[in-house]
Amino acid sequence: MAIKRHQALKEYSRDHHHALLLCWKIQVGFSKGIAVGRIKAYSDWFYENHILDHFQKEEKYMFPVLGNEHKLIVQALNEHKILLEFFTDTIHIEDSLKKIQTLLKSHIRFEEQILFNEIQSAATPEELEKIERFHRDEKFVDNLSDDFWK
Repeated sequence: MAIKRHQALKEYSRDHHHALLLCWKIQVGFSKGIAVGRIKAYSDWFYENHILDHFQKEEKYMFPVLGNEHKLIVQALNEHKILLEFFTDTIHIEDSLKKIQTLLKSHIRFEEQILFNEIQSAATPEELEKIERFHRDEKFVDNLSDDFWK
């Protein structure tokens, strides 16, 4: 059954769609034998232009609804921290890209299927308005300078 997402959280879910595409692009890159540096360059671009901002918005506007002590928020913050470490790893690049592909996908599923439902159930109308106000209709622009996944 499809989850009815509150309007305030829809842009965050759209971000998740693009992050799932990142996971797919990493997977395709490896399956095609694309040089790790090319995949890393795209991953770095995605991290700097999308992931950082998305994580910051979630942590600043969404997570306070439940509070940092809530077990679901503890899990989300921990996964954000681990993902940031993988994105910024410059030593074990191939391994980190593969871990991003796996953990980011499961992290998104966790947020979409569990965490966002809890947040939208617990949030006041004012909190939902604030969540939406700071993330509206931002058109996703992809980096197609090296579309190795095609």
